[in-house]
Amino acid sequence: MARTLITGGLVITASDELHVDVLVDGGRVVAMATHDSHGWTADHVIDATGKYVIPGGVDGHTHMEMPFGGTFASDTFETGTRAAAWGGTTTIIDFAIQSKGGSLGEGLDAWHEKADGQCAIDYAFHMIMSDVNESSLREMDGLVSAGVTSFKLFTAYPGVFLSDDGQILRAMQRAGANGGLVMTHAENGLAIDVLVEQALARGERDPRHHGEVRKALLEAEATHRVIKLSQVAGSPLYVVHVSAQEAVAELARARDEGLPVFGETCPQYLFLSTDNLAEPDFEGAKYVCSTPLRPKEHQEALWRGLRTNDLQVVSTDHCPFCFKGQKEMGRGDFSKIPNGMPGVETRMDLLHQAVVDGHISRRRWIEIACAAPARMFGLYPKKGTIAPGADADIVIYDPDAEQIMSAETHHMNVDYSAYEGKRVVGRVETVLSRGVPVIDNRAYVGKAGHGVYLPRGICQYTN
Repeated sequence: MARTLITGGLVITASDELHVDVLVDGGRVVAMATHDSHGWTADHVIDATGKYVIPGGVDGHTHMEMPFGGTFASDTFETGTRAAAWGGTTTIIDFAIQSKGGSLGEGLDAWHEKADGQCAIDYAFHMIMSDVNESSLREMDGLVSAGVTSFKLFTAYPGVFLSDDGQILRAMQRAGANGGLVMTHAENGLAIDVLVEQALARGERDPRHHGEVRKALLEAEATHRVIKLSQVAGSPLYVVHVSAQEAVAELARARDEGLPVFGETCPQYLFLSTDNLAEPDFEGAKYVCSTPLRPKEHQEALWRGLRTNDLQVVSTDHCPFCFKGQKEMGRGDFSKIPNGMPGVETRMDLLHQAVVDGHISRRRWIEIACAAPARMFGLYPKKGTIAPGADADIVIYDPDAEQIMSAETHHMNVDYSAYEGKRVVGRVETVLSRGVPVIDNRAYVGKAGHGVYLPRGICQYTN
């Protein structure tokens, strides 16, 4: 494997900003030193003068090829990981799904089959538990030992994914004993179903009503509930895709009490709002996801939560459905619109724009997009940083390049951009995955099958 020298750039990690050169050999970072202090030679030299040298992004929440509502997420592991690389992400953690009546192992095997040999970048799995019983609880121990160390449970989607409080408590107790991390989708699904039924009966059928029935208070209630269940179980908790200021307040209160409770938000909640859901001519369907987009006034609470570390991670919940033929399934009935949005390619750039806009610092950008998800899910310091011994997952990032986001130019396998026409500052130029170029000066040079499966350790914030 070629030795690569990255020279002249500003290396930014969650903890440091250093003008140093980076030497890569054997797929790993082997040394870092100031430019005039070494005499390193390499097969390949990357001049990063005027650029940032940052760790590859770690997206802790994706859904490639996920079945939902009679269709499938439109990105495969091949197209989705290629798009991730274009956006400066070099590791994804996707969700394997246990089928009702099936075992966790069968669900995991099915996702391995989808991903094996297809990924352009490295990947790992969480496990969605949709059938909590004695057998699946026993299986959790074996999965943790095998490197699948996080389990997602839902208080939403009755009849599909919903687990009752007793099932969630049992899973949390098991995770508390085996070192696993329980992740929850926290919305009161039973109450939401009542509001959906009532809205449809009133003739309220447009996409904007999706946001109106999935009320912020029902996200806050479920967040409060799962926090209390985790407290009873004595186990850590990670709440996914937090969108409402009331839910942030529940997390902040728990953390102020010293509880091992963590929260994630996503770019769509930071940059989009119910204004998008209300776009005319069914265009709002493009923005239907759950938890839903909130009114703009919720955004400041999310940014503040990221600054104060009440929210630790920004992931994408990348679950794309094409507007034509998929989102359109819900014309005339918002409850039939497949829930999910594309985002795996745009996360790093949108968060850099947040640096430009003054919401977060450069190091916090790297923390929430690279280091914290790697630590949260047992991959640090192999992933999420640039340091001797770390995998050489490295992005050369041009902080001054401007781009206009568009479906015309993105690489996700979806026919719209949630940020169509948005001008952002900053762009990925070159991406290395374990020292191998995947993007080289804005050209894709990667290949399906380069990415390897990553067994994970347990959450590094709790052990």
